[in-house]
Amino acid sequence: MQKTRLDLARIQTARQAIDPLFLDSPLYPCAGLEADLGCAVSLKLETVNPVRSFKARGTEIIASRLAANGQHAVVCASAGNLGQALAWSGRSRGLDVTVVASRSAPAIKLERIRALGADLVLVDGDYDVACERASAISQERGIRRIEDSVDVETCDGAATIGLELVSGPAQFDAVLVALGTGALAGGVGYAVKSLAPEVEVICVQPQGAPAMTRSWHARSVITTESTDTIADGVAGRVPNPDALADLLVVADDAVLVEESSITEGMRLLLHHAGLVVEPSAALGIAALLEDRDRFAGKRVATIVCGSNVDMDAYHRWVGTAPAPAAIVNG
Repeated sequence: MQKTRLDLARIQTARQAIDPLFLDSPLYPCAGLEADLGCAVSLKLETVNPVRSFKARGTEIIASRLAANGQHAVVCASAGNLGQALAWSGRSRGLDVTVVASRSAPAIKLERIRALGADLVLVDGDYDVACERASAISQERGIRRIEDSVDVETCDGAATIGLELVSGPAQFDAVLVALGTGALAGGVGYAVKSLAPEVEVICVQPQGAPAMTRSWHARSVITTESTDTIADGVAGRVPNPDALADLLVVADDAVLVEESSITEGMRLLLHHAGLVVEPSAALGIAALLEDRDRFAGKRVATIVCGSNVDMDAYHRWVGTAPAPAAIVNG
């Protein structure tokens, strides 16, 4: 495999810095999805933890290193999940955490960032505008700024998911990964390709937020002027060149899916697995829905990467109120 920013030995060592609450998440086959989609689907469930997403795997590494180096403050931009994770990891290590987010981010994500003790700064605009403000705060205060996929620790944390996927007895033909900034897809892809190079790594992004997918196919950075998707967790406009370079090495394909497929994927995860998930977590299922022939009869794993979803919006998208006993959302 060509060189990337990632390193297998470093990733394996990084596991030691991550609270066990976030490690060895459930991985299991879902028979109902297999019957519905025509392929054997296994779910890697990254929502049964204190921040309801995979993001703390990376922030645990970052926060532990900051604390060890005597640093006391950190800032990040977030669509919601990274901010929660950094707030959780920073709180347990005595770090002052500032999170910059869009005013239009889901209210539930903003509420949980505040509840975890972070200083929340809201901006008018999207995630990339929040990144600009976070950079300014970093310079003004002289503190470390964390950016998803730019800071390789976020990729290392995600890569520990890939280690778990291919280290167990289950074997897969393909792994479908939500694609946003590239930290999750790049990290998981690197670990999978390092240990099981025959497994396809397929990145999935919404049609309404296609910047990284277009960049992957063009093999150079392509930005977009706006995004239009319910999958707020992957709605970036400006790809990071280093993350793209990693992705070009480890990903076999990058595909775009329709909004209707995302909501149908959310319905299927509720119906067959009892899972209430945010839209980004259903991207893998959306890809299976849109290309059944490609995956027919194959063994597929997809990462259920987050469940921080506004329930009013969820009911609008999915069109049903789930039974409380069926909800598994961390």
